[in-house]
Amino acid sequence: MTTVMSKSAYERVKTARASTRPTGEDYIINVFSGFIEMHGDKGFADDPAVVAGIAMLGGAAFTVIATEKGHDTKSRLRRNFGTPNPEGYRKALRLMKQAEKFNRPVVCFVDTSGAFCGIGAEERGQGQAIAACITGMLSLKVPVLSVLVGEGGSGGALALACADEVWMLENAIYSVISPEGCANILWREPDRAAEAAEALKLTASDVMALGVVERIIPEVSRDPDRLYNILGTEISKWYSSSKLLRPEDLVQRRYERFRKMGAL
Repeated sequence: MTTVMSKSAYERVKTARASTRPTGEDYIINVFSGFIEMHGDKGFADDPAVVAGIAMLGGAAFTVIATEKGHDTKSRLRRNFGTPNPEGYRKALRLMKQAEKFNRPVVCFVDTSGAFCGIGAEERGQGQAIAACITGMLSLKVPVLSVLVGEGGSGGALALACADEVWMLENAIYSVISPEGCANILWREPDRAAEAAEALKLTASDVMALGVVERIIPEVSRDPDRLYNILGTEISKWYSSSKLLRPEDLVQRRYERFRKMGAL
């Protein structure tokens, strides 16, 4: 599915960040049914910025994982504004390995400005947790799909997007850095964020043209229920074709998908 992109890049950024957009947990609850949440990384703590568990779709059990920003001030503080700590990525990887053990497909909904960069996160191995999640996803022997539903920021987003296919919603963004951060580094002028957004090629159409994502999902006049139905249908179709592949073929195709990015 594709759609015509008419907004500027920075308008897309502001839309992706809008407080009125559905969050990761909204997609899990409304696209799937019977969601059972699981907690903890079995090492340190549970991270509320990552919601993960098991749910049903079309008669099949899925492992579902999402970064969660929250809806209001109280919930956003509890969810750390959707910026996961290391234990969030370790929880996600634990659930992915569990999915592999029980032959369940994995679906991730990504909406994060990036991994949390606090001192505690660094002390507990933030970089290692992200790297382990990336390598773990790449080697999973079950089908894996990631959907960028809002912000896709840096390694914090990539850690949940090393999938067989990556889809983006029409107004989602995907970038190595925020436009404000880029403008500050390049020009020491954060107010040039709109200019930086254009240069970063972070919109869904830009990212698809670069071969980083496979599909753009239209947001159908901002009607969440229609969007949930569309995603449910498309995810079911994706799984019906993916489950026919042998585990070794899934891993090889995933490897080739990422190796060809950036090739001249």
